[in-house]
Amino acid sequence: MKIITQTGREELAIVYLAELESGDAIEFVESLQPPFAREKKWVLIVSTLIGCPANCPICDAGGFYKGRISKNDIFAQIDYLIDKRFPSRRVNVDKFKIQFARMGEPAFNPAVIDVLCELQSRYHAPGLMPCISTVAPVKTGAFFKRLMEVNHCIYRGRFQLQFSIHTTDDRLRDRFIPINKWDLKTIGQYGERFFVAGGRKIALNFALEKNAPVNADILREYFDPEIFLIKITPINPTYRAVENQMLSYVEPDRPERYRTLVDSLQRAGYEVILSIGELDENHIGSNCGQLVSNHMRQKQALAGAYSQAKT
Repeated sequence: MKIITQTGREELAIVYLAELESGDAIEFVESLQPPFAREKKWVLIVSTLIGCPANCPICDAGGFYKGRISKNDIFAQIDYLIDKRFPSRRVNVDKFKIQFARMGEPAFNPAVIDVLCELQSRYHAPGLMPCISTVAPVKTGAFFKRLMEVNHCIYRGRFQLQFSIHTTDDRLRDRFIPINKWDLKTIGQYGERFFVAGGRKIALNFALEKNAPVNADILREYFDPEIFLIKITPINPTYRAVENQMLSYVEPDRPERYRTLVDSLQRAGYEVILSIGELDENHIGSNCGQLVSNHMRQKQALAGAYSQAKT
């Protein structure tokens, strides 16, 4: 793997663009959460596919797909970042999160499981917490079976599993995630088997669109608040969100818009996390759904995004 360029800021986030031996371009990210120092929290976000066949209308990583990234090339991304910051591979970070979420739906790549099986022995990282964020595609049962084994046998609850739901309206959910996927009942049943008592709760992610309902009664029907929590995020500024007229319901300076929803979910018994993040990451292009290499191909700037990214 050869690093082509990088963009961003040391104290916040850096996006790395790289070329694989196959000639395909990928990118990966490291980020901090101010005011925490790297030794307190460090997040790596790596790619698992070259493009993504899910083609979600809010994600700049969709729209093309050229295949899976091998186990060695997933590790090459992680190795590069760890060797840069902790050359001894002793990662003494209180919360060291590795997310398989930059380019590609991870459930489409069995090599992700192989990486998860080796992570703990490859590095000395007592704060390690892997994270899978998935839309739960159908016909990926073998992946999720192995993922559950990895959680139960290796990480024993020190694993963050997130399902991207976005809305409780089935028709709109088909628009936001335009592939065959598990229904809410199937996700709920899998989560109950996946969960380890005393371990991390499973997150239901909602990148809230202006017209997308979230019904607490429907959630309670399938998701036990003792096992699942709710994570609400904005739709980050991406070219595809603009193209598909997807408007974010969550705006950092207008908390009154989603306060009622948060209150209803909390009354239903759920822990609710508002994950708005650093707005400067939008300008770097490191936030979820963004892809700097896509920005570099565009002929027009995007308001509120990528202004600090190289072109």
